[in-house]
Amino acid sequence: MGDFPSHVVSVPARPRFGRARATAFTVLAFALCLTLSGATSSPALRSPALLIAGMRDIPSPPTGTPWRPAPIDANGLNMVASTDGQQFVLHTAAGPRTFLPGVDLGNTTPGHVPADVSISAAQYRAWFAAMTWLGIRVVRIYDIHPPAFYQQLAAYNQANPDRPLYVMQGVSLVGDAYIKKGNLYDAQVTDAFRRELKDAAQAVSGQLNRTTLPGRVGGEWTADITPWLAGWIIGSELDPAAATATDRKNADAKAVTGKYFRSASDATPTERWLANRMNDLAGYVAAEKVSQPIAFVNWATTDPLRHPEEPLRQEDQLQLDANHVRPTDEWPAGTFASYHAYPYYPDFLRYEPALQAQGDPYVSYLAALRKHHAGMPTMITEFGVPSSIGSAHNGPLERDQGDHSEVEATRMTAGLLRDMRAIGMAGGFVFEWADEWFRYTWNTVTHQVPNRRQLWHDPLTNEQGFGLLAMDAAGVTGEDSQTLVDADGGWPGRRVTARADESYLHLSIRLGDSPPGSLMIGFDSLAGLTGTPMAGSADRRPDAIFALNLVGHTGQAYVRKQLDPLQLDGDIPDSARGPAPDGWRPYELLVNRAQKVPIEMQNAGLLHYGDSTDSRALWHVDGDDLTIRVPWAMMAFADPSAHAVGVPKDGKLTTQRSTGVSVTLSASGTDQSLGQVTWDDWNWPVATERIKQGAEQFRDAALAVTND
Repeated sequence: MGDFPSHVVSVPARPRFGRARATAFTVLAFALCLTLSGATSSPALRSPALLIAGMRDIPSPPTGTPWRPAPIDANGLNMVASTDGQQFVLHTAAGPRTFLPGVDLGNTTPGHVPADVSISAAQYRAWFAAMTWLGIRVVRIYDIHPPAFYQQLAAYNQANPDRPLYVMQGVSLVGDAYIKKGNLYDAQVTDAFRRELKDAAQAVSGQLNRTTLPGRVGGEWTADITPWLAGWIIGSELDPAAATATDRKNADAKAVTGKYFRSASDATPTERWLANRMNDLAGYVAAEKVSQPIAFVNWATTDPLRHPEEPLRQEDQLQLDANHVRPTDEWPAGTFASYHAYPYYPDFLRYEPALQAQGDPYVSYLAALRKHHAGMPTMITEFGVPSSIGSAHNGPLERDQGDHSEVEATRMTAGLLRDMRAIGMAGGFVFEWADEWFRYTWNTVTHQVPNRRQLWHDPLTNEQGFGLLAMDAAGVTGEDSQTLVDADGGWPGRRVTARADESYLHLSIRLGDSPPGSLMIGFDSLAGLTGTPMAGSADRRPDAIFALNLVGHTGQAYVRKQLDPLQLDGDIPDSARGPAPDGWRPYELLVNRAQKVPIEMQNAGLLHYGDSTDSRALWHVDGDDLTIRVPWAMMAFADPSAHAVGVPKDGKLTTQRSTGVSVTLSASGTDQSLGQVTWDDWNWPVATERIKQGAEQFRDAALAVTND
């Protein structure tokens, strides 16, 4: 649509059904491009990264000093990385590297859920090249990826020996049985995790062969990536209640005195269990005559510090301390403290006086973590702010959990990376590489049909917007538009076209001569639902309204009161809501329930004006052409892929099937029916890849913190 262009497909996800021919063609085209470019271009110009839209706008990376691994030997174990006091040391040909800029990589693409293998070998190739182009030196994965990940990483690093991409391998807990049982020591939980640790050790050394099971990737792993394996981060963000129950049920758990890891005398039962698992992994790894730093996943919710001003008990209920899990002399690579820590949550960042005193509570918090871990490196292995229209929480210094453009989000993330380097952290891994459509967040999850969330993209769900790589919707009607009104349709000089994709309903309206100063676009999602007209209109049919001021470039989205999704989020008093005409509500999101401050809301329906340089912009006027894109949720859809409109009933989500969206225009007291937009149900989305606007800001920060 005009000012919101769709981007050229790089390499789409491999579908489970349908579109097989198109996908095969794309992969062949990818290979052909590499072959042709390699014959005529320099190495930088023939990089597969340039097949991703937007990468050509970012200057090629400087030559810099080599990051080629130069491992050292200790106790007969080969180490490419080790720890030294509070330093995490990556041993390279140019000397020790003590700060690692990294990125977290999930394992899904649009249309898929975790463990549903979908990332192609061609995508891995392009992504690895793009990561290093952006100054990223380490990719962190949470679980065992398919064999293609390890094969392509080894091939990429062998082809780029001075600019390799290192790996931080993760191993998550298997399922959530420990939460249901309230016991990490349960034999089923422990045995499953030990098997996964052993499999991961075999996968990174190219010696794993296992079958695919529900929730588990299968295949044959033959590539050895240990020359570039910077370390391990095992476990998951532990549920405080389940870990507290673990401590209570296993108070007599024995201290850990393993060959490679031991527990401190004051370690809790949960910490002892983690020490045992780290010792297990070290044993599997040492069998290959290598040693890498090993850490366990921790997050701000279970950090070892106390936060007396935190309003939510569960956010300060449990303390996990990496100081209580120590390596022995037999494990020379050591350990480190790994944290998932964001600048907007938990709320102690807003209320702790000690954190406010230095001006930036988030940086003060990170400095406090580092001070606590005086004998080991501290690394922030998840951080960042999302580029999304919707937000889920307010943070200090306007670093909120959403409501940021792509440029703004990457600027903030880049600044945080520089701050981490300045205060002596060992590294910062931005969450995440690519947008993931399956993700949900607390303040929109009740508005959506859960089992089909991965089939469409919701710009109001902030968790779907963390990536440096955008996954732009491109399917449903594609570039084909429906003509709703033309010059011969009773609207002289005017024309209206529409198209739909997995994120938005797009409208292009030619206003004609003497356009009004303001107008309303109405969207009727459910033909059987009518009610009070919006002020200035006599039309009772629309279920959602975009009210636009064409002169002041302001706008507001409204939803009919009966369809307002905030009815699904508990009792929200009218005093907390924004003003609206009778029978309507402004489209808002709850971002904080009443605690130390009253209920906080985001006016997500405040319609940003602008062109494609502002990723949050939903409308733009160029001459007499008005372009609009409407997020499905703003028209009350709970699942547009199945035409399901969300209808709150007694505080719970019910759905009704829509036959399409009828569009009306109201201006100067006149209502004009423009026609109905229709589309087919879809069970497979189509997405295109694009590096987000502002990514060069992150790249500049990554190069600065490593002096490259």
